[in-house]
Amino acid sequence: MDYILKKYCPRIEFDSYEDFYANFKINVPEVFNFGFDVVDEWARVEPDKPALLWCNDAGEERLFTFTDISRLSNKTANAFSKLGIGKGDVVMMILRRRWEYWVCAAALCKLGATLIPASLQLTTHDIVYRANSANVKMMVCVCDEYVNTQVEGALPDSPSIQNKIVVAGEREGWIPFDTLIADEPDTFERPTGDAGVTSKDIMLIYFTSGTTGNPKPVMHNFAHPLGHILTAKYWQQVRENCLHMSVTDSGWAKFGWGKIYGQWIAGATIFCYDMDKFIPTKLLQKMQDYKLTTFCAPPTMYRFMLQEDVAAYDLSSIQNFATAGEPLNAEVTIKWEKLTGRKIREGFGQTEGPVLVATYPWIEPKPGSMGKPSPLLNIKLLDDDGYEVEDGEEGAICITGLKEAYPPGLFVGYYGMPEATKETVGGEYYNLHDMAWRDSQGYVSFVGRNDDVIKCSGYRISPFEVESALVKHDAVIECAVTAAPDAIRGLVVKATVVLASGYEPSPELTKELQTFVKKETAPYKYPRIVEYVDVLPRTINGKIRRNVIRDRDLEASK
Repeated sequence: MDYILKKYCPRIEFDSYEDFYANFKINVPEVFNFGFDVVDEWARVEPDKPALLWCNDAGEERLFTFTDISRLSNKTANAFSKLGIGKGDVVMMILRRRWEYWVCAAALCKLGATLIPASLQLTTHDIVYRANSANVKMMVCVCDEYVNTQVEGALPDSPSIQNKIVVAGEREGWIPFDTLIADEPDTFERPTGDAGVTSKDIMLIYFTSGTTGNPKPVMHNFAHPLGHILTAKYWQQVRENCLHMSVTDSGWAKFGWGKIYGQWIAGATIFCYDMDKFIPTKLLQKMQDYKLTTFCAPPTMYRFMLQEDVAAYDLSSIQNFATAGEPLNAEVTIKWEKLTGRKIREGFGQTEGPVLVATYPWIEPKPGSMGKPSPLLNIKLLDDDGYEVEDGEEGAICITGLKEAYPPGLFVGYYGMPEATKETVGGEYYNLHDMAWRDSQGYVSFVGRNDDVIKCSGYRISPFEVESALVKHDAVIECAVTAAPDAIRGLVVKATVVLASGYEPSPELTKELQTFVKKETAPYKYPRIVEYVDVLPRTINGKIRRNVIRDRDLEASK
């Protein structure tokens, strides 16, 4: 039991949170490759060990052992290699929740290539930006009319893309994945020398939104999966050979958090329900029928499930419920515990790292709190001058001590942006720009961002991107995009709009603007609320005061 965990963690059992925080360690070897050292190693020592149980709304179901994943990823690595993919080459994948994602991700690790997971909601503009920012060499996409059309539209302005692979279907001009790997050998020798990778080479790039400018390409090295031991083993509390489900699409960092890296290191079996659309009753039915052991989903999904008769479903097999992605309302976890007998354990983090603050096994969940700081990351709440704040005071969540020991799992910079990298993680600490406070018992509670990134329904949304889309419409002179309270979703995107001369507020115009945004950027970013005003609140130097809008909406919701 815990065979692979014990290879990298000198100690895996602890008596208390204090013991865990003081003594948990991860030994990061000079060479670590998730494809060989986790997938292939499990296949070697336990050939029949279950790795992935996948199903979808069409009634399909497939169980994969680690041996299956090992052989399929070897075939895929051989095929990708023939297409010119090797160490350092960048591949973007838009695969929703298809089982092929796990196979391709392992194959790219084995090749030493760099993976960009991407959302199926990206527009042509989004794809062009990402392809050129990271020099993407190949696309691997699910067979989907919208996705394939957006990629095809991006090709004329994305000269680095040389091949495009289609999964679960056929499309003219694309290489079918099944055909591509069919005749390839199911063995693949580990590259060595210059072709091999070290733990410091770049394995992953996630594009994350900020409050201004375009999304930044966040780089993670090959040691990144080891950092997610914290996420999977100790926060989600996955069990070896038991089913774990995290509800997320493969285009988001939460997939890496909950559906592959830490879970497979810990020997858990991933359960994936490739749902066409989130329907709370269908998800509850799967949770019951497959007798999951651990479960993680964004707070929004818990809110939607609580609109249904949760008590009608037998969820007694689930030993741990977890959530992350946005703050969890206290009333949600209180109601969930009343219906299921178990509290929801909250976790907090970013695309840039593993779980940073969490309600670990030795900690009693406290509604409204994210839990306590993770070991290894030296989390401190700092003021504007870099000094730690007292209990009860608000401070910026920071990962400190980077010069002494750089923690595994934390991003190592921005691809192609050395100055931004130096500014962000080149000093003594990394400032997340998220505000929190700590009580006298050490519990940390989220306050909000000190910038304006919106977190809703598990997504991170840049106001700048939505505003940029809106002002392209002739009716909009200027606008401010903020998060507004919502009874079901927690927070939704709101646009406060100043109209151009000749335009009047109307439901028809609101719908037109919403549709316009869906076409200009990823559809999930569209404003569910549009308010029309004559002027926007501003500071004395002319900057829009989004906090005034947010505070007003919060007060109105009480």
